[in-house]
Amino acid sequence: MDPEVKAKAERTFAPLGLTIADAVTIFLHKANLEGGLPFSVRQPRYNVTTEAAMREAENIIAGRIPAKRYDSFGEVVADLDADD
Repeated sequence: MDPEVKAKAERTFAPLGLTIADAVTIFLHKANLEGGLPFSVRQPRYNVTTEAAMREAENIIAGRIPAKRYDSFGEVVADLDADD
């Protein structure tokens, strides 16, 4: 199991008073009741604008395009207003 995924799941279940073992047991009981996975497994679909924003974010993270930088919140607002 991926250690980061496990740690995040532990943080998610802890406030509920559940361990990973408890969560897995619940999952297995629910899978048995449903006769399979208790949720649908499919690729998420996003609209064109969201997909473009995700590609832009990936390109910024990869360093393929520079991220915009601002010296003040006023500059951010002005830039957003200019896009209209």
